[in-house]
Amino acid sequence: MRVTVCELPHEPAALAAAWAALCEHTVRHSSELVLLPELAMVEPLWQDEIFDAARWEAAQELSDAWLHRLPELGVAKVVGTRPVTIDGRPFNQGFLWSASGDLVLLRRKFFVPDEQGCWEARWFDRGDADFTEYQIDGWSFGLNICTELWAVETYATYAEHGVQVILTPRATASVTTAKWLSAGLVAAVRSGAFSLSSNRVDPTGTCGGVGWIINPYGNILAVTNTDAPFATVNIDLSVSATARDDYPCYVLSGKRQQPGSAKCVV
Repeated sequence: MRVTVCELPHEPAALAAAWAALCEHTVRHSSELVLLPELAMVEPLWQDEIFDAARWEAAQELSDAWLHRLPELGVAKVVGTRPVTIDGRPFNQGFLWSASGDLVLLRRKFFVPDEQGCWEARWFDRGDADFTEYQIDGWSFGLNICTELWAVETYATYAEHGVQVILTPRATASVTTAKWLSAGLVAAVRSGAFSLSSNRVDPTGTCGGVGWIINPYGNILAVTNTDAPFATVNIDLSVSATARDDYPCYVLSGKRQQPGSAKCVV
């Protein structure tokens, strides 16, 4: 399966240019799945401490409008998150868009920070505590939204259920890139799944870009950067099953194997 990760700005002029370039990239590389950054396209409302209903409504309308432009990517599937209001409550909700026009609503972000410059708890209610396994077209994925990449307890369950890909849309700072990449490595190795992440980017570094594609053995297959903000890799999903029979997954799962039957890859 050919997958694309990216880093995207939100400022209208910069986004217009980046979007055109991303569409050209995905078509040229025959991508099948695109992972968008967390709350792509909308302004970073959560950087302000006080909730503003008018700005929230505008962000929802803008996000909904961008759903109608996803066919421009020329891909079969797109995963991202968007601001939604459900029963009068604001959430950061994942979605899976298909070229057929179907929109599948995924889990809502549960772990939301509440600190200077990242007042998510003032803008979003906590969503779903369960980290669901999603099945689509014969493959499976989990959605850990930004901060939820640090929910390491979810990886054992993903491994047990045979999840093949962990998707992580992010909005994280440039100064913490190395830390986030290390979490992506742990996610891949502990779950025996591919770890994919896309990040927002802005001129201030408040969101610092760098998306990645990591295989189940912890090998970094691709990262994005300022000069190459998009990356596409053809991943072999069958590798996930092999990785779960290898170290450390088989040990942590309690599987018993004959001596020498598991290759230890570190």
